[in-house]
Amino acid sequence: MGAFRPRPLVVAGVLVVVAVVAGALMLRHGTGSGAAGAAQGPSAPPAAGRAAHRPHPVSPYVAAAQHLSLEQLAGQRIIYAYSGLAPPRSLLDAIKAGKAAGVIFFENNISSVAQIRGVIGRLQNARKSSPVRAPLLMMTDQEGGEVRRLPGAPELSEKLIGESAHPAALARSAGTGAARNLRDARMRVNLAPVLDVFRTPGDFVDEFHRSYSSDPAVVGRLGGAFISAQQGAGVLATAKHFPGLGAAARDQNTDEGPVTLHTSLSSLRGVDEAPYRAAIAAGVKLVMSSWAVYPALDPRRPAGLSAAVIQQELRGRLGFRGVTITDSLTAGALRGYGSLQRRGLMAARAGADLLLVSGSTPDEGTAVLHALSTALRRGNLSRASARASAARVLALRAQIG
Repeated sequence: MGAFRPRPLVVAGVLVVVAVVAGALMLRHGTGSGAAGAAQGPSAPPAAGRAAHRPHPVSPYVAAAQHLSLEQLAGQRIIYAYSGLAPPRSLLDAIKAGKAAGVIFFENNISSVAQIRGVIGRLQNARKSSPVRAPLLMMTDQEGGEVRRLPGAPELSEKLIGESAHPAALARSAGTGAARNLRDARMRVNLAPVLDVFRTPGDFVDEFHRSYSSDPAVVGRLGGAFISAQQGAGVLATAKHFPGLGAAARDQNTDEGPVTLHTSLSSLRGVDEAPYRAAIAAGVKLVMSSWAVYPALDPRRPAGLSAAVIQQELRGRLGFRGVTITDSLTAGALRGYGSLQRRGLMAARAGADLLLVSGSTPDEGTAVLHALSTALRRGNLSRASARASAARVLALRAQIG
């Protein structure tokens, strides 16, 4: 996860009709997959680089989001978690009701590749009877080195790759290896690579060998190579932890407690955010925000709860058009921000498309969902922004086929 866990008028009218029909088809019959799906324009993965984030003139996913109930609209933002080897009935029920975007898996969910393949097959089958039939986002942290939920590739840590004689080749190999490993387990989203630029040997991200380098250009180049290779092999990549945890000292772990990084604006933009330009150019599909507070950007809220960071810095300044995702809403860094429901609502208002509710039971995800749907019903959360987030998430789900 995040820190560490051992339009002319007539033509426009025609396009709108096509969009509505396509959206309705996606909701009722699912999106295309395989060769057929790839031939259907917006359902196919976009090319890498700037074109990967160029919005379609009239996206069918925007129309599809209009057909969702408020609870389903809220559900498109929820990534659930559970404890043990078998998914609870409550999770299957949420999926069948169209109130889930995906599931994150940890070591306690996995006994073997065959076992987790069976679990994921069962979860994906459940969504086939859902009003939202796009494939679920099945994800884990397969960074390499110490942070791996599955045995096998990538075995080298980012630090070892960065210090090697041929780092770019090894970064590409790590991306390809991660994709093959996750695909074999039926997971199609990897919460990697880490793009944090460490400052001091042995500091927070360097201690666990989770940074390629203290040089932002090197981090950007190797992170971009990992992203391109992994996504080219069919697994979506997540760049994290925006705007960067590289300045965190050894004892500044956002999983455990609040962290404030007094990094200057020039350093944040010139060092920490620099690798994200390379990641966006490589076509990265998701960006995860940090739970640290950055006073240079927002003195009051952690990055993942801050519109100034997500909307202005990531989307506005850097031009990211993909899907934003939070780190775990259960993190110790958020203990001063109320219940999971309140945290989820704050993150959604800040611009987080996906909310990672990685507790021990799906009921926690359901509680956040109900908070969002209630806020939508009462007008305390923008329906327009919720539909925009749902459209981005549905488009992402369609790409995994």
